Amino acid sequence: MRIGFFVWEYPPSLVGGLGTYAEYITREFVALGHDVTVFTLNPGNLKTREIIKGVEVHRPLIANASNVFPMFVIDDLKKWGTNIRLFNDIFIYNILSATKFVNSMLKKEGCIYDVVCVHDWLSSIAGIIIKNETKVPVVFHVHSTEWGRSGGQGSEVVSHLESAMAQTADRIITVSHAMQEDLIRHGWPKTKISVVWNGVDPERYNPKKCKPDDVEAIRNRYGIKPDEKMILFLGRLTWVKGVINLVQAMPMVLEEYPHVKLVILGKGEQQNDIIETAARLGISNHVCCRFDFVPEKERILHYAAADVCVFPSTYEPFGIVSLEAMAMEKPLVVGAQGVVGFREQVVPFGPDQNGIHVNGGNPADIAWGIKEVLCDPERAKKWGENGRKRVLQYFTWRKATEQTLQIYEALQHKTEHEDIKVIDLLEKITQK
Repeated sequence: MRIGFFVWEYPPSLVGGLGTYAEYITREFVALGHDVTVFTLNPGNLKTREIIKGVEVHRPLIANASNVFPMFVIDDLKKWGTNIRLFNDIFIYNILSATKFVNSMLKKEGCIYDVVCVHDWLSSIAGIIIKNETKVPVVFHVHSTEWGRSGGQGSEVVSHLESAMAQTADRIITVSHAMQEDLIRHGWPKTKISVVWNGVDPERYNPKKCKPDDVEAIRNRYGIKPDEKMILFLGRLTWVKGVINLVQAMPMVLEEYPHVKLVILGKGEQQNDIIETAARLGISNHVCCRFDFVPEKERILHYAAADVCVFPSTYEPFGIVSLEAMAMEKPLVVGAQGVVGFREQVVPFGPDQNGIHVNGGNPADIAWGIKEVLCDPERAKKWGENGRKRVLQYFTWRKATEQTLQIYEALQHKTEHEDIKVIDLLEKITQK
């Protein structure tokens, strides 16, 4: 197949989980013999066209029109303030990418694409344009929604784009059954929606490949002694991730387990809140923060150094971090209430248990989950081993890619069948 792939972040310009997904799944497409053309955002310092590990990547150069939008857009967009530049970049990336795809790739170069996939609202404008201009099937990949990220208080413009793309798309793929149910609750077309779980690379995320000295250096960096336990949180520091609730849980953990430190990795608007909350609770010496986007190689060592990984999200359609921790044989404490895909990854009881489900909105429940892991190190070790087994069985990028391709191919065959029916009809009309 030849696949057009529209995603706003792609290596080397990574922001979060969407970029990680795009990096791995496009390479798997290529490894399975498919051609992939990626259209992505250009921060201004990257090539406009290049091949990266077999993937053709286009990054049109954008320009600043952010002071133009408030002249003609609805009031909602005027409220974006300085964030209007983000909308500008996304809007122009979409327009330039879609027009390049239609006019240059299809018409000028004569490329034939079997399917186009667009990821979240960030590439929805391109998807709508391509549906307007071509007969190429378009698949809308939904990794999260505006109403979920914002607690129902988000941008009307973004919500409209999501809804329009959902109606326009030939197929919708989302990342968990929890997310599928949420989309249907919000009126999205049930018959269009399929679920494909994300994956992880178990060869890269392999505890056996981490050198003990490198792991020890990570623990030493945060002053964690051999007799102390390391709790790890990794992710964007925003309210849906539950990180403030995790900090508030720490005094209850420390009452029973005083030799524990919480390591927080990530960036986001809650950085100051984390520091202030830890200080107010008198636990600053037990909370170590690194407000940075940590490179993958170093993240892997952090997983290896941890005794338990805690992700108490209240909205997390999938959450790749839990798979990374599972692949690294770490027991997990995860939020499992609300639209949270963690509950499909982490088994909370039985012989295959690999962690604990908690209410990510309740610090006491998070504390209980952490203590359940800490109270029995041997059991926790077994949970970690179970987690890696589960990754190998269900959550590799190869499995995610194969399932995605099955949906693409079914859509391609449906389109071909419809074309044949049209040709047959025209022939019958001509014969008459």
